[in-house]
Amino acid sequence: MKKVNILFVCGAGLGSSFACQMAAEDVLNKLGVNARLDHSDISSALSARPDIIITAQNFQSQFEKFSVDPTQTRIVYLRNIVSKLEIEEKITPVLKETGVIA
Repeated sequence: MKKVNILFVCGAGLGSSFACQMAAEDVLNKLGVNARLDHSDISSALSARPDIIITAQNFQSQFEKFSVDPTQTRIVYLRNIVSKLEIEEKITPVLKETGVIA
């Protein structure tokens, strides 16, 4: 199985991105995903060149200002960053489309 690089992003790169990362770890383990996880602030996010960025919905307008190549980096926006159900619902199709899971 392909290893995927997932970056969790918030304004400062500390609190909410780390909380989201911890919630997502359970989901990714459940799905059997081999992933490298990290968290960051918005301004550093794209320079990390992750496969997937997971962030709060309220940061969407800021990410739209960057030119993100969707073939290189997929962005998943969450209404509730600690909802394991929402994380699973939104990350599963992305993982399937990118060939990480079948």
